Amino acid sequence: MMMSLLILGGFVLLFAGGESLVRGSVGIARKVGMSELVIGLTLVGFGTSLPELVTSLQALSEGAVGLSIGNVIGSNVANIMLVIGAAAFVAAITTDPKALARDGAFMVAVTARFALIVWIDGFNRITGIAFTSLLVVYLVASIVLDRRNNSAAGEMHQGEAEEFEHDDPILVSILLTLGGIAGVIFGARFLVEGGSDAARLLGVSETVIGVSIVAIGTSLPELVTSVMAARKGKADVALGNVLGSNVFNILGILGVSAIVFPFSLIETSTAGVPLEVAAMQFGQAASMVTWTDMGAIFLSLVLLFIFAFTGRRLARWEGGVLLTAYFLYIGMRFDLIPTFGG
Repeated sequence: MMMSLLILGGFVLLFAGGESLVRGSVGIARKVGMSELVIGLTLVGFGTSLPELVTSLQALSEGAVGLSIGNVIGSNVANIMLVIGAAAFVAAITTDPKALARDGAFMVAVTARFALIVWIDGFNRITGIAFTSLLVVYLVASIVLDRRNNSAAGEMHQGEAEEFEHDDPILVSILLTLGGIAGVIFGARFLVEGGSDAARLLGVSETVIGVSIVAIGTSLPELVTSVMAARKGKADVALGNVLGSNVFNILGILGVSAIVFPFSLIETSTAGVPLEVAAMQFGQAASMVTWTDMGAIFLSLVLLFIFAFTGRRLARWEGGVLLTAYFLYIGMRFDLIPTFGG
């Protein structure tokens, strides 16, 4: 009972806190004259990824590495398969290949780099500094290029900021921001504690809980916002938000996490705690990340680009394919469906 309350409370606080934080910080930014482009590229992207960041740091501070890395992997998979899938299933999403090309190519490159770091188990402070530095360079370069060229990608990011159109007084925006931060912090604490209890109760690894329950919880703001946008006929904005969120998740969340709490993904078998069958093996040890996880990440990218770049729209049936792929992935991680290594 307590476990369920912790997880549910974590969901509610992360969702409400994330929404409040983005609304408040965007309101403050507008009051001080920040452009819609900068707001869309930085505050919206960072704000929607803050639940994942705080949750990952909270998990690492408690030694729950599986929850932390699972949260990032699961969020990136959920952002495409679940969030975009659900939005497209509600209403077809019109896509602009020119707007997606730069951010999409960068997301693929970042994901490939992430896969390499997972393979060599290199989440140390050097990697963390490199990831966060690359994120800063990318954001600055994007702002400069979009301002200079008035690009399609820039218009997409401005659209992300325009989704948060509220004329709140500055004091209200400040209170919303502070309340949002508090909500995210407590929500992350509840979700990590409840997730750890769930792993023990269900007899699964913390990584499984991370890619499923925790990732869904931290992706709730994007999911609800995207579905609501789809119902208003503005689901194309969700696509840009997801690309930015996935880049933030890898470079920002894992970068900061590796700086604050350097961690290893390698675990050795101990009495009564068998290694996952589908895990990437390293002699007598295995990674907390499985081939199924990496396969899901790259499959989500392949499906997204095939659907987005053909026909210049994501049809409802393609949204259904993404949703089906997501539920198959979760089923495989809970051993309900045979895995690649099982």
